[in-house]
Amino acid sequence: MAESQSSEPVRETIDGQSPEQAARTLGRLPPEQIETLLGQMPHDEAMAVAAQLPGVAGTQASEDGSDEATEATEAAAAEIDATIDELLEAAPAVLDSGKTAAEAVAFLVQSESVAQITYIFIVDDEKLVGVVGMRDIVLAKPGQRLSEIMVQAPFAFKSGTGVDAAVRAALARHYPVYPVVDDEGRLLGCVRGWQLFQRVVVEVTAQAGATVGVSREEQVSTSILGAFRMRHPWLQVNLLTAFAAAFVVSLFEDTITQIVALAAFLPVLAGQSGNTGCQALAITLRGITLGQLDEYPVRKLLRKEILLGALNGVVVGIVAGLAMWLYAAYSGEPNAIMLGLVILVAMVGACTGSGIFGVVVPLTLKRLGADPAMASSIFLTTFTDILGMGLMLFLASSILL
Repeated sequence: MAESQSSEPVRETIDGQSPEQAARTLGRLPPEQIETLLGQMPHDEAMAVAAQLPGVAGTQASEDGSDEATEATEAAAAEIDATIDELLEAAPAVLDSGKTAAEAVAFLVQSESVAQITYIFIVDDEKLVGVVGMRDIVLAKPGQRLSEIMVQAPFAFKSGTGVDAAVRAALARHYPVYPVVDDEGRLLGCVRGWQLFQRVVVEVTAQAGATVGVSREEQVSTSILGAFRMRHPWLQVNLLTAFAAAFVVSLFEDTITQIVALAAFLPVLAGQSGNTGCQALAITLRGITLGQLDEYPVRKLLRKEILLGALNGVVVGIVAGLAMWLYAAYSGEPNAIMLGLVILVAMVGACTGSGIFGVVVPLTLKRLGADPAMASSIFLTTFTDILGMGLMLFLASSILL
């Protein structure tokens, strides 16, 4: 009780201070009180202050001849953890279990964001009851209900799960998209796998910079105009790259109209190539952050990711090609075998190219002076979408039409 009362004046004092000033104020307090005060602050504010604490504490330690404050502030900063709620986005495909596979395909064809759909989340009374993958849709009979083909009781993150815990769970599963539910099991949205890895890399990079006295580029105290200058250019770049991906797909509008089965495989191809690229991106960013690429040749890493992408593309492509062949044959398509071959070749090419992009994009951005963790996803997503969907539609147009 006494500790809480003594902390209150300090809390009021640091409320109006910049992160650097608040860090200096906290640096004079006992370790336990520092951790308590950081825990009471909003996440973003606490991270900004904690980023300054190691340097402040290190200065004090050099003067006092003690490193107790440094250890305490580092431990306190480690306790601050982002949650997946900050990465939450609306689920692009949600249907009830009573819908049929044919209705699901019609939904996909009509969806404006079909490239963003990897799974269809099945809900009853707003509660998540299952997940249907694109492969299950194309292999199902048109009259089958989604309740018959869905994966029941799928893995889902609970709202409030820490990013670190989410990444550990993702490492064991490697799903491209994860549903997020509340305590009652109601679907709140989804989190993409690449976002989890990107967020961790951003946090690790920022904390590593703070330990050597390098501030984050943007703090909670940054002016509106300053924040606008930092953020807006990337929004314009993202808009232009999105237009590029949309333009490529629009070039093959007639192809999609004539071969409707291709529409169901657009998200499959985009999801697989995107996940392959994000895996390569995560490894590359880890190497950049930890300095591993100083000793490990980039050519060797690039060769490794090309081979991995090709191998994964062949294995996944065989399964996807067989799925297309079965679906096309069942639907009465005259070129079912060639459609399966198109999917196989496109999957190999897309996954191989994604591995290359996952290495080249962050290294290029780093060389140009941009933050590779923050900007890589914009270009990687665009490149993988253009390559994967463009290659599939180009092959289908060239061979079948």
